[in-house]
Parts: sequence; C-alpha cells; structure tokens
Amino acid sequence: MKALKRYGQNFLVDRNILGLMLRRSEAGEDDCILEIGPGHGVLTRALLEAGVKCVHAVEVDERLKPELEELSRNDNRLVLHWGDAVKHDYASLVPFPNKVIANIPYNITTPLIWELLKYARLGLTYHLYMLQKEAADRLTAPPDTKARYPLGVCVEAMGRANIVRNIPPECFRPIPEVNSALTEIVLKRNFELAGDSAWSELLHRGFAQRRKTLANNLRGYADAGELGRKRAEDLTSDEWIKIYSSVRR
Repeated sequence: MKALKRYGQNFLVDRNILGLMLRRSEAGEDDCILEIGPGHGVLTRALLEAGVKCVHAVEVDERLKPELEELSRNDNRLVLHWGDAVKHDYASLVPFPNKVIANIPYNITTPLIWELLKYARLGLTYHLYMLQKEAADRLTAPPDTKARYPLGVCVEAMGRANIVRNIPPECFRPIPEVNSALTEIVLKRNFELAGDSAWSELLHRGFAQRRKTLANNLRGYADAGELGRKRAEDLTSDEWIKIYSSVRR
C-alpha cells in the first residue's frame, strides 16, 4: 500500500528499533497503551505480543481497515478508533491508557502532543514517540537556546523529555528525507497545565515575537516583573510558572 504524503506516513520497519521501543516503555500486563497511527500494525502486534492489557489504536487512513480489523477480530485487546488523532475524544477511552507509544505522523507533532498532555490528569503520564529529529530537538531544548518553544516549556513544567536514540531514515518505508529520534516524555507534576488556556496563551504570547523582551510581548496580559528584561527562550519552566501565577491571581 502506497503511503500518503498528506497523512505524513512513514512506516517503521526496523525490528531492532521496535524492540527498543518495547524495552524503553516497559510495556507489560499492567499497561493500557494508546497508539497513534498504527499503520500496518507492526508496533501494534509487538505490543499485544508483549502481553499488554489493551491497545487503543487511532488511525485516520481507512484504507488500512481490512488488516487492522482482522487483527482486532483475532485479539479483543485491540480497540480501533478511526479519525483525526488531534481531534479525538481521549477521555472516552475505556479502559483509559496510562502510556502512549507511537510513530507520530510528523505533520501533526506539536498539536497532537499538546492535546495528549491534557490527559495527564486522567493518568496518561508516559509518552514514547518517534519524532522528526528537528521536532525532538525543539521539544528537549533547554533554556537559553534558540530551539526553545512553548511545547518544550510546557513539558519541562510537567516533567521531563529526553531523546532516547537518533534513528536513521533507513528504518522506515518509504524512506523519509529527514532523520528521526525516539523521544520520551515522563510527566510528574502540574498535570492540569496543558489544559489551561491561560497557560497556553501566556507561552504563545511570550514567544510571539522572539526578539522582543517579555515586557513587550506580555504587556497588558501578565506581569513579568524582573523577568521582563529577558526573552521567552531564556526562561526556565519555574520562571514561567512564576509569571503564570500573576495571570491566575
């Protein structure tokens, strides 16, 4: 089946990387897994073979229905959901997943991760993603770096993100023109942040004009205090939380 560019499809075919994903996530009998974009079910089958409690697989490409539905008929632990992963109602999933493991379509990386972070409050606290290397670098960028951006700040405020391993293009079919990175997110605190519109607006206002100071970008919205002399990319997540507290008063 030909991969569709509009869905950002690059199917993982390297079994060694598949094994790494299973080991890193420690997927097992106590886990209910959310998988985004199962494709031909390579990762899906591996998760089921690992003995997980269930797999919720969200897929937009209905050309894949015959093979995925056959897999679901043969194993009732697999629950299929058809549609746009960014717009899916994840709160309705039963049982609710505690881990998301996915080879994300690169064209929806930021909106999808931001959406899934909102479900930390319901127990979705472990994320393992195959991302475009550039996106992974931005997500894990520390303060005082040009790659820093709102989603990375939000993840840092809620826990941590790290690149597990860089992945070459040859591990996928079709072979993409970019490098990839297996990226892990572990959420430990501030579970309500990602779903708070005031927090999201604060970050996006702060980063709106990157060359300007926070005093300029946040004028009339938040009191940056002494931090107003800095630019958005310079701040730690703790400093962003400090400014956020002025919005919430």
